[in-house]
Amino acid sequence: METFFIKAAQLILSLSILVVLHEGGHFFFAKLFKIRVEKFYLFFDPWFHLFKFKPKNSDTEYGIGWLPFGGYVKIAGMIDESMDKEQMQQPEQPWEFRSKPAYQRLLVMIGGVLVNFLLAIFIYSMVLFAWGDSYYSVRDMKMGMAYNQTAKEIGFRDGDLPVRADAKVFDKFGVDVYRDIADAKVVTVLRNGKEVNIDMPAEKISLITMLKEDPVFLTPILPNVVDSVEAGSPIAKAGVKVGDRIIALNGKAVNSYNDIVNEKTRLQDKAVGCSHADSLKLRKVVMVTQRGAQTDTLNITLTEKFVAGFYPKYYYDATHVEYGFFESFPAGIAYGMNTLKGYVSDMRYVFSKEGAKNVGSFGAIGSMFPATWNWHAFWLLTAFLSIILAFMNILPIPALDGGHVLFLLYEIITRRKPSEKFLERAQMVGMILLLALMLLAISNDILHFFGLSW
Repeated sequence: METFFIKAAQLILSLSILVVLHEGGHFFFAKLFKIRVEKFYLFFDPWFHLFKFKPKNSDTEYGIGWLPFGGYVKIAGMIDESMDKEQMQQPEQPWEFRSKPAYQRLLVMIGGVLVNFLLAIFIYSMVLFAWGDSYYSVRDMKMGMAYNQTAKEIGFRDGDLPVRADAKVFDKFGVDVYRDIADAKVVTVLRNGKEVNIDMPAEKISLITMLKEDPVFLTPILPNVVDSVEAGSPIAKAGVKVGDRIIALNGKAVNSYNDIVNEKTRLQDKAVGCSHADSLKLRKVVMVTQRGAQTDTLNITLTEKFVAGFYPKYYYDATHVEYGFFESFPAGIAYGMNTLKGYVSDMRYVFSKEGAKNVGSFGAIGSMFPATWNWHAFWLLTAFLSIILAFMNILPIPALDGGHVLFLLYEIITRRKPSEKFLERAQMVGMILLLALMLLAISNDILHFFGLSW
């Protein structure tokens, strides 16, 4: 329960920062062009609110709603989610959104997206300045990679070290490695000291599939040495200590941690559809460990999820780069642009069945935060969410900022303003689409919570 509250607190704080600054972007340009802003709310307030305040001689009411799904600014003379048709039927006023030139209205609408993108760049820059950047280099992973069955059917072999995907040389080990392999026509690996080209299938393997399979498409080969043991876990109860080497499992020699993962996956697959008694038999494993010159044969019962309760020693040293204050800004821009590029590339999977299954709402986002409060992770995730918020809001979907931008660009190019009736209908269609997407995301969160899928 404590973990839940820590994750929830980080999520609420992160979204509050992002929403206030996003709406602040709209607010800034509205005030710049002397457009009246009637409300500025963190979270939505249907029927009632938690707090409201209107400064003396101000046109704006500030408040906090009870529904933590975002926030809003209500700009006078604008067709938005409030659907205030009564105001729109009144004579046009000089302080209203609709009375302003198209270029001013355009800046008001892109203000939120602009702030979110600049915020992400700023956060990334400050994170690099404060903590630097630590990563594992692919070229340092001299033991090579272990590959799953899908990868081996394509032509990869355990021990292959990826060198490049098409002309792109691998550097940092992370999701970009999987993404580049998924998009490549030819992947070059180092095998027994020689470069070997592997032709990727014409029907591209998706990034989601690569990461959802167990084991995943490729993982660094790690030594079979115990680096940490979870208190109260099956392996702790058996007396295994940090530094012990696991050399056999169920009568099979173990040469790396990856061999242990493969055996675990085999047992899990075999347990599918089994009774509880048969599953229990599969979870009873015989493990041989080595401590110095001494070996021990241990009988261990894995958890229901086939977890032993230890982590392997990460064989490779991380590369750490420090940044000065002024150096951090170009590095932060590069970091942010690479994140945006990767997110835009991955958006294509949303329109696939597998991608739709992984659309999540606040449950999925909250699960990304660490179980303990970690400012480094918090700010990195906040910057990432700011990138997502900026990109999603600029999509040309009615009811989103991008929908308003699309109609304003049409007006600027054709010099014809869409009718208010058309804008009202477009807003309604957009709201229905967003509601459907929200219902899908919440449904996925509920199904994932209960370990189900559709």
